[in-house]
Amino acid sequence: MYWTLELASKLEDAPWPATKEELLDYAIRSGISMEVVENLEELEDDGETIYDSIEDVWPDYPTKEDFLFDEEEY
Repeated sequence: MYWTLELASKLEDAPWPATKEELLDYAIRSGISMEVVENLEELEDDGETIYDSIEDVWPDYPTKEDFLFDEEEY
């Protein structure tokens, strides 16, 4: 599974919370690139897992805090 910011951003409008099957259905119906569909297919899932956000799908998803620079901190 290989995620990038560009690929993950395609799921921003996904119907969260969602199951793996719902995310796959959304990606296919929306015409999102096959890389996203393939990444979703590789998710280990027991069929009942509910994903609340992209962070559940890609735990290393950068947040806004990762990009903010606090000048007072240095």
